[in-house]
Amino acid sequence: MSDRAPFAKMNGLGNEIIVADMRGRADRVTAAAALVLAANPVTRFDQIMAIHEARTPGTAFFIDILNSDGSSAQACGNGMRCVVQALAAESGTKAFTFETVAGILNAREHEDGLISVDLGEPRFGWKDIPLAEEFRDTRAIELQAGPIDAPVLHSPSVVSMGNPHAVFWVDADVWTYELDRVGPLLENHPIFPERANITIAQVTSPSSLTMRTWERGAGLTQACGSAACAAAVSAARTGRTGRTVDITAPGGHLTVEWRDDGHVILTGPAEWEFSGNFDPRTGVWAREIEGAA
Repeated sequence: MSDRAPFAKMNGLGNEIIVADMRGRADRVTAAAALVLAANPVTRFDQIMAIHEARTPGTAFFIDILNSDGSSAQACGNGMRCVVQALAAESGTKAFTFETVAGILNAREHEDGLISVDLGEPRFGWKDIPLAEEFRDTRAIELQAGPIDAPVLHSPSVVSMGNPHAVFWVDADVWTYELDRVGPLLENHPIFPERANITIAQVTSPSSLTMRTWERGAGLTQACGSAACAAAVSAARTGRTGRTVDITAPGGHLTVEWRDDGHVILTGPAEWEFSGNFDPRTGVWAREIEGAA
């Protein structure tokens, strides 16, 4: 087994992704390697999507996901689109069934190049999200940031999209909030035993919203696919929108459909930036020379 594995530096709506090809290998990308890659401005990423051989019959691959702080992630919708684009370009196959820590999911590349990922059914039970204490109604829980008598953010909707999410509804422009300051505090709040992704969302019409997200383990990102799904589902669940929502994130636009069968479908683009190889143990990497045989 070679010390080096191929990778593609990509992005899903500005969500910086490394797709690492770990097929045919027994090792995994280490947290130490993730930290080295994240520290380099060229390879800086929000998530690593490591493609491994299938572990479960009926699936094509197992996808291991790491955040930029080296921690594991259960789901990444934008990253899955990058995986699909990379595999479709390699094989010509357009539809895939993957396994992740969060479960089995299906994804497809469309003729127009957009990619849809079925992130499964949202979970609303407080133990499933999970929360540290019982809340019977997770459409709005008791949680706030800022002064008690004048909180900056309060009463988020909480949901699991394979990973924990808190969505704070605001009336003002989402850019007026210091998410870089309150995000890490809320991510690590004791109510979230596994930490949480923190989103600020403003509903702009019955079928659209604008959002920004502080991602668990990654910080501020240009887009977060599972957070877009969490926001859309929570908006519909609280009567703010219908079940198909156009999402505007800092990196661009996504569409989320909460189907009648309960599954949440995320659709958006992916983009290749460059390719290279790296040592999954140390993070030492080299860029592929374009045009080389």
